[in-house]
Amino acid sequence: MLSCPPQVFMTSLLLAFGPLSLQGSAPLAAEQAPARNAPGSIQEEEDWEGDYLYRVALIRAAPGRLLDLIELLKEERDLLADLREPMPFWMRHSQGDQWDLMILYPMGSFYEYYEPERTARRNEYGVWKGLSYEQLQLEADLLTSFREELFVRGPGPEVLEEAFARNSFYHSEMFVALPGRRARLLEERRMENRYLRYLGRPERLIFVREAGGPWDSFTLGFFRNLQHYAEAHELRADEEEMAARAAGFESADRIGSYMRSLILYHRDTLSVAIR
Repeated sequence: MLSCPPQVFMTSLLLAFGPLSLQGSAPLAAEQAPARNAPGSIQEEEDWEGDYLYRVALIRAAPGRLLDLIELLKEERDLLADLREPMPFWMRHSQGDQWDLMILYPMGSFYEYYEPERTARRNEYGVWKGLSYEQLQLEADLLTSFREELFVRGPGPEVLEEAFARNSFYHSEMFVALPGRRARLLEERRMENRYLRYLGRPERLIFVREAGGPWDSFTLGFFRNLQHYAEAHELRADEEEMAARAAGFESADRIGSYMRSLILYHRDTLSVAIR
């Protein structure tokens, strides 16, 4: 929570950002952002997003087979580690959407990942170990009742690696935008990150669909644990109101309604680390 009086906090925001903007106005410049990062927050605005390509798998296990599926996917991780491929980032559903697992496979680009020699190396090494990619997929299919995949662009794996290493509780928000509103939705996500930063709360990483799946974009929030996630409810209403206006929203209680004016539907999921 803020230690300074609301008037002092408001004055500092006005000095840093100028007059408060209204909902949907132009975003505040990155160099104007205040240095009020929460512990574990993303240090630079440019780290919220990126052009690095990931394959994202959303998987629901067959009834009673989740632990078996996790063990099988650990074998896949071992294979990738032996090949010195980038390690996937994964999480396990706690509550929210229907999937049990979200896995982000770092690719870099389509060309890099599916380069013929690199692809052959993955397949041949797997066969040598008795764990070919095709065999793993077949076995995984037997343990899976739902699977959805999409390719997204987002921050580089070094940003995700640090975020996952420092946190064990995650909040994902996935969005399908209304026609013609994808860009505005993306800007709304940035505005919410500025709002969170002003309040000293962890910002979210932003991912934008490249291909596959229905989702236009999604965000990932990182927290140490459930208690850390729940700290947002301890903020005072006046603090939230001032931060919302400084971030470009009409008011704090209009953040959710403005976001909903841009989307067809969305899904929220809370997840935990897999050890």
